[in-house]
Amino acid sequence: MTNDLLNLDEVRVDPLWAMKVPSTLALRRQVLPFAAVDGRVYVACANAEDRAALEAVERCVGLPVCPQAAEPASLRRTLNRVFGPGTQTAPAAPARARSGEASGDESGEDAVALCDELMHAALVRQASDIHIDPEEKHVQIRLRVDGVLERYRTFPTTALSGVISRFKVLGGMDIAEKRAPQDGGFTHRFGQTNQAIDVRLASLPTKYGERMTVRLLALQTESLTLERLGMSQRDLASFSNAIDKPHGLILLTGPTGSGKTTTLYAALRRLIAGQELNVITIEDPIEYGIAGVAQVEVDTADKVTFGKALRSVLRHDPDVVMIGEIRDAETADVAIKAALTGHLVFSTLHTNSACSAVTRLVDMGVQRYLIAATLRLAVAQRLVRRLCARCRRQRELLPSEAAALGNPDAAGQVVYEPAGCLYCANRGLVGRLGLFELLPVDESVSRHIVDGADEAALAGEIRRRGIPRLVDDALSKLYEGQTTVQEVLTAVTVW
Repeated sequence: MTNDLLNLDEVRVDPLWAMKVPSTLALRRQVLPFAAVDGRVYVACANAEDRAALEAVERCVGLPVCPQAAEPASLRRTLNRVFGPGTQTAPAAPARARSGEASGDESGEDAVALCDELMHAALVRQASDIHIDPEEKHVQIRLRVDGVLERYRTFPTTALSGVISRFKVLGGMDIAEKRAPQDGGFTHRFGQTNQAIDVRLASLPTKYGERMTVRLLALQTESLTLERLGMSQRDLASFSNAIDKPHGLILLTGPTGSGKTTTLYAALRRLIAGQELNVITIEDPIEYGIAGVAQVEVDTADKVTFGKALRSVLRHDPDVVMIGEIRDAETADVAIKAALTGHLVFSTLHTNSACSAVTRLVDMGVQRYLIAATLRLAVAQRLVRRLCARCRRQRELLPSEAAALGNPDAAGQVVYEPAGCLYCANRGLVGRLGLFELLPVDESVSRHIVDGADEAALAGEIRRRGIPRLVDDALSKLYEGQTTVQEVLTAVTVW
């Protein structure tokens, strides 16, 4: 046991252990098991000498416990977050053709309790998705945390029908339909803070029953600032300069799940914090609510398409327009016209690099002179997991790793790897970090675009000007000890 008081606000609580103890025990005796390290479960407690409470926790978790005296206020906040009062749910739409409540060996009450447990576990672990996967002998529950799936628990196949039906009822889905994919959604409210989380559901029939993915949106919005995304000072200055311009097109590129929308939201927050602006977004779906921004969600029934919404939005005198994705020629055409007529337009593209954004727009039928006239900045982005600064271990870069990173001379360079401690739930990695590649479009780059420069020619131009590539930013953060070799190799292509 350490002498310093543990600040639970700085700890990633592992719900696998936290939710093994009854809420009555945790709240009454102020104890919380929060991580397992080296075969022992660490328990935050108000009184580390309360042997009776610690013995009760030990019986619940089934492993030896290690008490950690916790800072009282942070312990109370965390206990309230994990074991606060019951939750409330508000369906997004009326259910259709329901044929009764939960079925199977589990009662409706058991299904409700199990669904509530899964939602709470996801919140505590700060997960973005819950995956409910039926297998031959049991149902596997996994949580996606920082982009990576973690096994949480299993439950009997007899409970699957009740759990799926419960989520379907909440999401306005048809519980009688089990052989076709469905989508739904609802709003879930957590604990004493009444924190509202938008939840999206997707069901899919499989060999052993329906699987379901539960996506939790808007878990953290206050942290969405440009300074916290991981941009270098140089990139941050270049990005800020581009969004301060009164009109033009700013594009974020990268694969699904690379953090593009998060960066766009951070940019919008920066803009509305400094001045009065009429900001309208068109999204599918709305992932975060932003005060002071009119957000339009594209209708899955195609009553509100991107193209229809864009044409209508431009009649509402916007200063700034954010389009969730430029996905076709129609959307690209309206976005370009909006940028030409004095609007600042933000959007995303599914391309691999900043330079390939130009090629993608050309492929959609946009004339090169229009791209050169409107495009202000293209940004390529990836996400890597961030090393826990408290437990990372120093080592030397192996020759084989240096070669894989495209820099054989870097062998022997100091890098870091995860270890695992009580602050990061023994994972060694906590949170994620952005990798960026910026293509600022000035007069010289515009000329190259008009003259027909392809992706390779544009890439050569930015390299001649000393602008860091995506891999350069990744290597810089690797050597600074912010991420790992494996994360870099997974996230970027070395060329």
